[in-house]
Amino acid sequence: MAQILNPMNLGESDNIPGNSYAYCIDLNKPWFMRKGAMIAYYGQMSFKALSHGLEGHLMHMVSRKFSAPLFTGDYVVAEGHGKLVIGDRGYDINSYDLEDGNLTIRAANLLAFDPGLSLNQSIVPGFLTLIGTGKFLASSNGPVMFAEPPLRVDPESLVGWADCPSPSHHYDEGWINGFLAAGAARFGVNSGEERQFEFTGAGTVLIQSSEKVMSDSVLVRTIEGQLQSGLTVGGLQRLQATIAAQLGQQQGY
Repeated sequence: MAQILNPMNLGESDNIPGNSYAYCIDLNKPWFMRKGAMIAYYGQMSFKALSHGLEGHLMHMVSRKFSAPLFTGDYVVAEGHGKLVIGDRGYDINSYDLEDGNLTIRAANLLAFDPGLSLNQSIVPGFLTLIGTGKFLASSNGPVMFAEPPLRVDPESLVGWADCPSPSHHYDEGWINGFLAAGAARFGVNSGEERQFEFTGAGTVLIQSSEKVMSDSVLVRTIEGQLQSGLTVGGLQRLQATIAAQLGQQQGY
């Protein structure tokens, strides 16, 4: 029979005993948490959206620690005291500790973090950067592996990287030859075997044991944010044609 949970057997912040898909935060200070992650809680807590209704110390904390304007609508501040149980659609959840660190993570994988860390938008679309000292929680499609550069990673398997330079794109020689032969407008990239992220230098790369991206909504929002910086009519028309071609391929037209 499964263990019956109560505040006493949940203990300190950790995964629920025997359950890698749920995590209990021993809440005694504010935490940033993705909307919809709360499963249940013991104690007294409030959940306040970053996009409105903040004042006083919470407003001050958010202004100092959350510098990712495209993502303010995705997060709340959990405040109060008690045991907070969170999850993410049945994905694995792990906790990580940074000590004066710098870690960039796919936005779809970041679940929660404490205010000892500051969040910034990465220059790599669809990724966020955590800086400072503190704990954060990340979900993944399968267990996470840690690897040292130099190495190349399937873009859909990449969770993030710490204390190493941002990756560059590497394209398979056969793909390049096909691209040149077929023309840029009609030849797409379909898998990590054709295109990879290449990491060099020192540091650690986090890789999920699956090639399935958890969500592309944050990447879409990042592209939308880039569009606001201004594109010519010709640039927008070219982008529209590329999107139409990709939709045609995926729908089997």
